[in-house]
Amino acid sequence: MKHLNITVKGKVQGVFYRGATKAVADHLGVKGYVRNEPDGDVFIEAEGDNIALDMFLDWCREGTEHAMVSSVESHEGELKNYRNFELVKKSL
Repeated sequence: MKHLNITVKGKVQGVFYRGATKAVADHLGVKGYVRNEPDGDVFIEAEGDNIALDMFLDWCREGTEHAMVSSVESHEGELKNYRNFELVKKSL
C-alpha cells in the first residue's frame, strides 16, 4: 500500500472531474478523497497498491471529456489507511 498526494492543474473544475475521479477510484479500489482548491486546482489524496495507483494517475492525466489537464504532480506521503474514497465539497 502506498499514499500519494496529487495536484491536478488545468481546466479541472466545473467539468465533473471530482465525480469522475471518485467513480474511477471506486472502480480501482483506491481510497482517499478529492476536493477542489480555491486556485482552480484539484487536490487528491489516494491510497492503494502500485498497480491501482499507476492506473489512477494515468486517468488523472486524462480526466473527463471536458477537462483540460495541464499537469499532474504527485508525491508520496504518509499512509492514512482511508476506508473509502470521498468527494469533498469544500476545502478542508
